[in-house]
Amino acid sequence: MGERVQSKQAEAVPRREGVWVRLVAWLERQAPAFFLLPTVLVILAFVLFPLVGSLYSSLSRLRFSDGGLELSFVGLANYRKVLLGSEQVHFLGQPGATGWVVGVMGLLVLGVGLVVYRRYRAGRPVWVWLGQPLLGGLLLLGFAWLFLSRLWPGTHMGTLQTTLFYVLVGTALQYLLGLGLALLCAERLPGTRFFRVLFILPLAITPIGVAYMFRMLTDTGKGPLVPLWEALGLGGFSWVNDPWGARLAVLIGDVWQWTPFAFIVLLAALQSVPQEQVEAAAVDGASRWQIFRHIIFPYLLPASATLVLIRLIEGFKIVDLPNILTNGGPGTATESITLHAYFAWRTLDIGTAAALGFLLLLLVSLATSLYAAWVLPRARGQV
Repeated sequence: MGERVQSKQAEAVPRREGVWVRLVAWLERQAPAFFLLPTVLVILAFVLFPLVGSLYSSLSRLRFSDGGLELSFVGLANYRKVLLGSEQVHFLGQPGATGWVVGVMGLLVLGVGLVVYRRYRAGRPVWVWLGQPLLGGLLLLGFAWLFLSRLWPGTHMGTLQTTLFYVLVGTALQYLLGLGLALLCAERLPGTRFFRVLFILPLAITPIGVAYMFRMLTDTGKGPLVPLWEALGLGGFSWVNDPWGARLAVLIGDVWQWTPFAFIVLLAALQSVPQEQVEAAAVDGASRWQIFRHIIFPYLLPASATLVLIRLIEGFKIVDLPNILTNGGPGTATESITLHAYFAWRTLDIGTAAALGFLLLLLVSLATSLYAAWVLPRARGQV
């Protein structure tokens, strides 16, 4: 009897050991999931759940009742209000007769240029150059018309066109100025180390600080530059009384702050340019422009494409400068989409604010998708 009990206990020990081994092996296989689970939960808590909540808010309307606040589902009413209703002119603007002519002409020029470019691409059949970019081209031309038709005097620019103005013009100026400064600092000139440090100082200032600084500098009545404004005949001139003067003030502040970012990225990219090729081209008699175009710029293309993409995304979110510097004025001349949503939220129009936020999300997603599909592969030499 005792021998049977001992034999059963001896058999149970390997079984328990086998179960333990299988449990340990299963835990090892599931270790990545266990380690990633906290990160996934944090992402869900801080990204996905607020996104779903704001989506519901964009489809709802906030009302005050005796019991407190009440959110009632209204479907796409907030989007209709922004695109077709009382907020249409505020968001989309209103072109005049001349604006319509300019916009249609711009559409025709861009459309013909797009078709010609796609048609004569080497080795591509007709269905590729016509069918593949059709949807993206139509959307791009639509946004081009929305922008061009409101630039002419006598038209009203909405927050959409104002945002596109900040994004397109601001990004272009930041890149060109950053490239010029990077090329200068890449030369072996006296004092380049000092200027490298000097050029990146604006990045150390918060956007609100930059806004207050430019608000002080553009004050022609009591700012520190009053003697200069009076010498130029601008004493008492108010930037915010003119729409384009106010937009220009906001644009200058944004370019001043973010040009150092382009400068740093492009200066780092310049360090990867092989000096042997540059010296060989110079010996062969190539001009400085030929050396830049055929040797230096191709090495800068990957970094330039990524830099422009980052600044495009950031440019769509501009809010600090127009809010502090001009408060969106005069009227709504300098008001971006983000500032438009902020003003709607401040007046407790939560549904409209959320709808504007999602329209901005769609706009940024569309712009970045087109850019990533058409520009990034070519910059990286994949096409």
